[in-house]
Amino acid sequence: MERATIRLTLLSFLLICVISAPTKKSRDLDIYSFHINSTVISRYAITIITSRVANRVNESREVHFQVKIPKNAFISKFRMTIEGKTYDGVVKQKEEAQQQYSEAVSRGESAGLVGSVGRTLEEFKTSVTVAALSKVTFELTYEELLKRRLGKYELQINAQPMQPVADFKIDVYINEHPGISFLEVNGGLKSQELSSAVISTLASSTKEAWVNFYPTREQQIKCEGCGENGLNGDLLIEYDVKRSNQNGELQASNGYFVHYFAPTDIQQIPKNVVFIIDRSGSMHGRKIDQTRTAMLKILGDLAEDDYFGLIIFDSEVDVWKAELLQATERNVKQAKNFVKNINDRGATDINAAVLKGVDMIKRYPREGSASILILLTDGQPTTGETKTDRIQANIKKVIGGKFPFYCLGFGFDVSFDFLEKMALENNGVARRIYEDSDADLQLEGFYKEVATPLLTDVQLNYIGAANLTQTSFRQYYNGSEIVVAGQITDNSLETFQTEVIAISKNTNVTYQDSVSTKDVIDVLPQHENFIQRLWAYLTVKQLLEKEVALKGEEKEAARKKALDLSLKYEFVTPLTSMVVTKPQEEETQVAHKPKEGMRPPKRHHSMRRKHKPSSCCAKLRLQDYSISIHSLDTSKESVPLLIGLRRPRPNTRSTSKPKLAPTSPPSVRDVRFLISAQPKPICYDAPVGHKLLLLLDNSSDFSMNGQLSEKGFKLISLHYKTEKLLISCDESVYYNGENSVKFVWGQPEPSRHESDGMSIFLRNNELDVTMGTVRIVFFLHKKAGDVFLWPVVHQQPKNANIQGILGKTDLQYEELPGSKLKIKDLEVEASRSSATDYRFPAAPSVECWLVPFQSALQGELSDFTVSQL
Repeated sequence: MERATIRLTLLSFLLICVISAPTKKSRDLDIYSFHINSTVISRYAITIITSRVANRVNESREVHFQVKIPKNAFISKFRMTIEGKTYDGVVKQKEEAQQQYSEAVSRGESAGLVGSVGRTLEEFKTSVTVAALSKVTFELTYEELLKRRLGKYELQINAQPMQPVADFKIDVYINEHPGISFLEVNGGLKSQELSSAVISTLASSTKEAWVNFYPTREQQIKCEGCGENGLNGDLLIEYDVKRSNQNGELQASNGYFVHYFAPTDIQQIPKNVVFIIDRSGSMHGRKIDQTRTAMLKILGDLAEDDYFGLIIFDSEVDVWKAELLQATERNVKQAKNFVKNINDRGATDINAAVLKGVDMIKRYPREGSASILILLTDGQPTTGETKTDRIQANIKKVIGGKFPFYCLGFGFDVSFDFLEKMALENNGVARRIYEDSDADLQLEGFYKEVATPLLTDVQLNYIGAANLTQTSFRQYYNGSEIVVAGQITDNSLETFQTEVIAISKNTNVTYQDSVSTKDVIDVLPQHENFIQRLWAYLTVKQLLEKEVALKGEEKEAARKKALDLSLKYEFVTPLTSMVVTKPQEEETQVAHKPKEGMRPPKRHHSMRRKHKPSSCCAKLRLQDYSISIHSLDTSKESVPLLIGLRRPRPNTRSTSKPKLAPTSPPSVRDVRFLISAQPKPICYDAPVGHKLLLLLDNSSDFSMNGQLSEKGFKLISLHYKTEKLLISCDESVYYNGENSVKFVWGQPEPSRHESDGMSIFLRNNELDVTMGTVRIVFFLHKKAGDVFLWPVVHQQPKNANIQGILGKTDLQYEELPGSKLKIKDLEVEASRSSATDYRFPAAPSVECWLVPFQSALQGELSDFTVSQL
């Protein structure tokens, strides 16, 4: 189980390995472009990984592509494009795919697309031979429903390239209909050296958010924790949504609906919790030490109106007290002393221990409380009743569906299938606790998820709907979320009705909602299929869980339905595999989705194709959580950046107060600029028609100037030593004093030019330029018939004495009463306004404080103008 502070909802663990000669510094196989694009619509995330690799030598080479994705995700698409021809993966029933896999292995061919289980990840791998001086593009898509834990959704992307990637991009787009209540970007990749490469924006409507990460080649080498092998860290995006409607959030499209239910106006229900702790000999050493540490923390977190019990077991079962006791300060202190003296010994009698725990809860019922049973074990039953099916039947009978039973399996020696079935049969879940330095935090994190019950016996009902996902839940916990999806079968309905019935603290509660079918369909056309895919994803997930605890015809029916949906929606699940036929001699590879509880399979050399010795490997890799959390950077410091929009200029004259900064004279035509700052951006207006000094670093002979037009910039020039780049809305031309290179906007394939200390990348409507230590991305915006440029500085010059509008990165302010700001010890009249953020292709609107030009830039307009570009 992961650390409590790092919950994976989008966790992208990515690995790309490119094979080349280890002795050469120049890469024969070059990953010249690597993009991760994640789109999250109402918690449903679709992530696309695109890697472009070039063979730059005059002989064929083998290229490996390897990706590790979250266990909760389903791969839904994979394709390779080689010399203009595309090879798509096909999802087939596992048995059929396995036959092709076995035939490939028997022929001695590479069969590298093999799923493996790690702590939170599964692996997808393939390889292909690329002809001399040719290119290959890999594209992988996977999908998952982000799960709310402890009051937030989290998207985590980790990067650990074994080489710097010249064109490296991570783009995340989040769309939440009720609005985003908060958005934060943290992680090791938000370090001081890389902070300028991370840009995040929350739209003024709060329904949309964008996060971009564009590290330069130099940043990938010289940042903290980086080296010649490139980046090593994670990007963590945390957010939650607004919940103004306690009845839930309802969306529908194309005959499918999804209902998110997470009420917040409820009192906590007191709980009765019994902890059953394995102290058998196999728990010796670090396991028992970490269990003691975790239990001491958990006992300290009990609410005073909770009742609790402790059971420890090996071949014998011992209880701390014969009955459940209230979590008073005195009782908790005594329980902690008991926990400190737990020592390992003996065999493992799981059956007797769990039955004792059930008996304790049932003998001391409390009206208006919620009961929970938690088992922690690292092994299999070795004494007493040892047949797992009998143990499962015994426990299911005595619990009788009255309360949930949670099973925590410590390490890989535990019989996880046994624990999983036992938990699912009793409205609980099974979690693996990984043997690592943070095992105690994994235990604490799980407990926090179930520590605050708000509702019990939750039942959700829908009029005119069918093929529903799970609608009954034993308990609803604070910080979590219940999600139900289904099909609307009655097309004549004018309203779609929802009803939630549950038990709150000492009372029955009902949540009812009746929404017009016209109003409920509020999904953008480009996202209209996401609800149907979400429904299919959730249905398959729940069928696979349900199938574990079923038998006979019911088990086969659940399995068949899950298989049919997996094939229809092309999900790689434990019942299906993806078959990829490669161009060389029709070779076949197969991708499987393994089952939790399996150890990572060992690599067999017989499955690999022989190739030349190689070591050029670019990979994005998830660290163990113990490493990730230590590298987490919680600094809120950000580098202000400039963006622009033409707007009519409001009156911002100052009052007669002596210390107020002067205002700019009114202007007929202006462009609005915005400087990122906390807690709200600063914006100001600048008159058009001027040639502006955008950035100047005399120490490195770098300068950038721009011609400001009515919407943005029509012409921008960059000078670096003896080199020059002139950017217009039609094309960009680079001069080095002897030769020139032209880039035309809108090219379908990325193009680039590199020389010593300088690189230029053109991709669609983005021009990515690095000159010395400066990196700037230029966007070509098209709006209302106008076409204009906007520059975004992703890496500032290292010189502290830089000049220009884009060099103003040290603005700090304090909000004062009466719509005033204090900037650089000056009080400034300000007004609430908005600006368009042109740092992003979507150009969202953001709220800002509008101040005079001189106040924002601490200078006059003449200080930032030049005579020529």
